[in-house]
Amino acid sequence: MISVVVPLLNEERSLEPLYEEIAAALEPFDEPFEVVFVDDGSTDGSLEVLTRLNAETANVVVVHLRRNFGKAAALQAGFLEAHGDTVVTIDADLQDDPTEIPRLLAKLDEGFDLVSGWKAHRNDPFVRRLFSRWFNWATAVVSGIRLHDVNCGLKAYRAEVLHGMRLYGELHRFIPILATYRGYRVAEIPVNHRQRQHGRSRYGPERYLRGFFDLLSVTFMGRYRHRPLHLFGGLGLLMGALGFVILTYLTVDWFWGHAIGQRPLLTLGVLLVVVGIQLVSLGLLSELITSQHEERMDERERIEKLVGEVLR
Repeated sequence: MISVVVPLLNEERSLEPLYEEIAAALEPFDEPFEVVFVDDGSTDGSLEVLTRLNAETANVVVVHLRRNFGKAAALQAGFLEAHGDTVVTIDADLQDDPTEIPRLLAKLDEGFDLVSGWKAHRNDPFVRRLFSRWFNWATAVVSGIRLHDVNCGLKAYRAEVLHGMRLYGELHRFIPILATYRGYRVAEIPVNHRQRQHGRSRYGPERYLRGFFDLLSVTFMGRYRHRPLHLFGGLGLLMGALGFVILTYLTVDWFWGHAIGQRPLLTLGVLLVVVGIQLVSLGLLSELITSQHEERMDERERIEKLVGEVLR
């Protein structure tokens, strides 16, 4: 089964045309499909439209959240209700083109676990395009994973990619980053992006700012979750070494008869050494906590495939 997850907020005029386009795009496939609409606390008539769609069709699932929790929470709810071996996500504003879904699925069949769309030619205002370009550049620099459009809503996944993935805050933007850190194969293809026909965009510069903080969290958890001492210990040794050099210089200067008690450089040197020791200690404590988690973890969870196992 193919599951299409559609998070939405106040998109009543787009829902029926979107479902018809999704159904037309998936009709050539021999596999059954379902469309999981997640209403993230809409205040217009979206729920009524979805209820009618559910009554008229057998493959529409409606998830209604109590209030507006955000897109990450809406996607998380949709993933929990999706039953397909393959999951596709698409925004409800009709800017993402459902006719691109077969291309995403074809790329998935090439051996990838996640295929992300790339809005190479965006039909958005200049300011939004500018912020998006800056955000994608910063994401590539911080995470080390090069994607042109990490935040495109049009994506296709193998279902196992989403197992155990917890989304909150603005983490939905970084699903390809999270998947890469977990060892899954990620690809990207250009997709068609259309003009918004109904409603208005709810994305502003402040969301990119919040997203940047989540990017730091994702990068830290992805790179250093299992080796925190490499981060804290490295920073601690660097600061401690710099402080040691400063204090050595001041010690030599003191032997030459110069007063150092009132020099700000002395305070800086002592501060660097103390903070360096604290960071190394924090790294060691983090390693202890991590080691306890690793002992409880089933090592077979990391195995993708096993060939030639002998039954015992």
